[in-house]
Amino acid sequence: MQAAVVTGPGTVEIQTLPLPRPGPGQVRLRLEGCGVCASNLTPWAGPEWMQFPTEPGGLGHEGWGIVEAIGPGVAKVNEGDRVASLSYHSYATHDLAEEDQLVLLPPEFADRPFPGEPLGCAMNIFRRSEIRAGQTVAIVGIGFLGALLTQLATAAGARVIALSRREWALEIARQMGAAQRIPMDDHWQIIEMVKELTGGTFCDRVIECTGKQWPLDLSAELTAEGGRLIIAGYHQDGPRQVNMQLWNWRGIDVINAHERRPEVYLEGVKAAVEAINEGRLRPWPLLTHSFGLEQLDHALDMTRDRPDGFMKAVVLY
Repeated sequence: MQAAVVTGPGTVEIQTLPLPRPGPGQVRLRLEGCGVCASNLTPWAGPEWMQFPTEPGGLGHEGWGIVEAIGPGVAKVNEGDRVASLSYHSYATHDLAEEDQLVLLPPEFADRPFPGEPLGCAMNIFRRSEIRAGQTVAIVGIGFLGALLTQLATAAGARVIALSRREWALEIARQMGAAQRIPMDDHWQIIEMVKELTGGTFCDRVIECTGKQWPLDLSAELTAEGGRLIIAGYHQDGPRQVNMQLWNWRGIDVINAHERRPEVYLEGVKAAVEAINEGRLRPWPLLTHSFGLEQLDHALDMTRDRPDGFMKAVVLY
């Protein structure tokens, strides 16, 4: 097998290793690919706490592929099944996964990339947002996650106001169903625009998808009295400050929509399969760039730099 090893800040090498043997309750996957997650960018930059080299395939956690070998006690999947996996060494041609970390993919998805973990994240965030028909929903930050949530909220009958600093992303939001699009530039101008669009009441639901301080501040300002602020951004680069006076005065509910329990992740991936089959979710147009394993460094750099036309990268084997 081949596996990517990050050897230092911004550097990666491909190593050839023996195939792993699945233990009890495990399967070996012949991976077809893995999505590139923005959470990889902090380790990729090489902070002081980061230890190099990484484990082979490490950082990759959005894999999918074919069950190639089965360990003792595995009963729910068979060799040859195509699955999405919640395994965590998937920047590699092969990985081991627990049987209960797999979701079977239907034949209709054949030859389609399927980074299950972020799709499951989107479904779990949507579930916890409790979006209903007739609500006004602001989505702050239109990347891969924000675009998926725009689709889901629109399909639920909500009116979506999309905010992004990238004009190209706002056009994607329009294609995904957003009723209004606002460039994310001037803080107070945005607040006044949303106030006008909502007749002064602001938004029933606001989903913050950027993981940055300023958009988090802005998101609170856009949340209606008694509304719900959903934090979906990846805030792992340091502490945040919040305007508790505003949160308290408006009586808003604040939801940290990050899940850590594998069984909840798994339910989200299953829900994504169902949503795609029902036409409520269309992820494939948003997988805009693909790379080979030997190009993982370019995939990570592009995920960091986010040029026009970029939504999400996948690495294909």
